[in-house]
Amino acid sequence: MIQVTSHMRVVVAVEPVDFRNGIDGLVRVCKQVLQADPFAGWLFVFRSRRGTAIKALCYDGQGFYLIQKRLSAGRFRYWPGKPPEVSSTLEAHQLQVLLAAGDPSTAKGAPAWKQVGP
Repeated sequence: MIQVTSHMRVVVAVEPVDFRNGIDGLVRVCKQVLQADPFAGWLFVFRSRRGTAIKALCYDGQGFYLIQKRLSAGRFRYWPGKPPEVSSTLEAHQLQVLLAAGDPSTAKGAPAWKQVGP
C-alpha cells in the first residue's frame, strides 16, 4: 500500500504520456524525460493526452506500484507546470486536490516544517 506523507516528494510530468505505457514505459519516461531516479521512492504522476486519466508510479523498495484514475465524466482541467518545463512538484495535500480533479495551485495547507525554537 502506498502511503503519501507530507514529506514524500511528488513529481508531476508536465507533458502528457502515452497511456499504453506500463511500469517499464513509465520508468523509462522518469529516467529519460524527467531526469529522475524511479527507484528513489518518489511518487511520479502522469496525465493522459486527453486529460481524462492520471497514472501514478512509486517504488517501495520491493517493487513498483502503478495506480490509475480515470474520470467517468470531464477532464483534469488544471495541470501543474507549463512547457518547456518537463516536471513540477506538488505537496501531498495538493496531490489530493489534483486527484479530485481540482486546481492544486489554490490548495492551502499547513507548512511541512515548523520551526520549534528561536
